[in-house]
Amino acid sequence: MLKIGLLGYGVMGRLLDDLAESMGCEVVAKIDPALGVSLKRENLHDAEVVIDFTLGSCAVENARQVCQWGKKIVVGATGFDLQELKKVKGDIIYASNFSVGVNLFIKIVESAAKLFDKVKDYDVCGVEYHHQRKVDSPSGTAKSIAEVLLKNLSSKNKLMIDRVEGKIKPEELHFASVRCGDIPGTHLIDFDSSADTIELKHTARSRKGFALGALRAAIFLAKNKGFYRFEDVFDEILGLQN
Repeated sequence: MLKIGLLGYGVMGRLLDDLAESMGCEVVAKIDPALGVSLKRENLHDAEVVIDFTLGSCAVENARQVCQWGKKIVVGATGFDLQELKKVKGDIIYASNFSVGVNLFIKIVESAAKLFDKVKDYDVCGVEYHHQRKVDSPSGTAKSIAEVLLKNLSSKNKLMIDRVEGKIKPEELHFASVRCGDIPGTHLIDFDSSADTIELKHTARSRKGFALGALRAAIFLAKNKGFYRFEDVFDEILGLQN
């Protein structure tokens, strides 16, 4: 079994602990100040891969320390400086969202955008909903979806994520963020014309999809060296390559 260490033992950490065995993984370390366990080399024991679901503000430094100790790391935190993370020497995989369903949804949005780009009657916008405790806005997933839309729609060349005052320009892609209650995460894409509206929507029922994706990422990283984006190796991880 793959030996993993959990960095952060909140909701995601406990869920990873619950699901690890079913994915062929063994949790050998749990690092969290609430448990009285700090991030030290000896506290990681013989973990081969560390999964970090702490805060974006400490994600880069966590990765730097873990890699210095010869461990591999899955970065599940959001809101970190990607350019700084890329400077870390070691084996790393990160994602805006580790959910298998979300990554399938992004592929669906990509295919749809290519089709709508051939039909100029439709405009497009996006909305993402999350719980009120979420620290980053827009979500990393929203940014990833927006990148896909901008890349595949010739009519859009600028992302509008701040509060909009007044009329937006035709070439601007408006992606709004809403924070409320305990919503795990919902992403909605509207393709709208004067004749009809076509909606693509992903709604997370729980965080289980994120945990399973992170465990799949850990298994992939255990067999590979380098710096990876989960979205870039998604097909290989799920065996979807031709």
